Amino acid sequence: MSTSKITYLGVMVTIALIFSYIEFLIPIKFPVPGIKLGLANVVILVILYKMGWKAAFWVSTIRVVISGFLFGNPMMILFSLVGCTLSLFSMTLIYKKDSFSIMGVSMLGAVMHNLGQVLVAMIVMESFSVIYYFISLLIAALFTGFVIGIIAQRLLAINVN
Repeated sequence: MSTSKITYLGVMVTIALIFSYIEFLIPIKFPVPGIKLGLANVVILVILYKMGWKAAFWVSTIRVVISGFLFGNPMMILFSLVGCTLSLFSMTLIYKKDSFSIMGVSMLGAVMHNLGQVLVAMIVMESFSVIYYFISLLIAALFTGFVIGIIAQRLLAINVN
C-alpha cells in the first residue's frame, strides 16, 4: 500500500473519529436509547464507493476501536465491532450487485449494524427477549441510514477526495 493511500485512510479515520466525537458531545435524544444518527458512517460509505471494502473495513474497525477507548468501554467496542462488521459485509454484497442506490446500501448497513448489536446483546444477556428491541431500532435505522446515504451521495457527487 502506498504512503499516500495510508495517509488518506488515516485522514478518513480522523474525520470519522471527529464525527463520532460530535455525536458523543451532542447526543440527539430519541425515545429509544441507543439510537444514533451514525455520522461516521458517511466516511465509511464514501470509502466503500471510492476505494472498496478492504479500505472501508480498516477505517471502520480502527475508528470503532479508537472511539471505544476514547468515548466508551470494552463492551461498547464489542457491540460496535460486531455491528460494523455485519454492516460492512452486507453493504459490500449489495453494493457489488449495483442494483441499489447509495441510500439503499446505507439503509441496509444501518439495519445490519443494529441487528449485529442486538445479537450480541442476546448472547451477553442470555435472553431472546432483546429481539423485541430490534423493531424500534429497525425503524430508526431506515431513517438514519437514508439520511446518511443522502449525505454520502452528495459528497461523492462533488468528488470528495
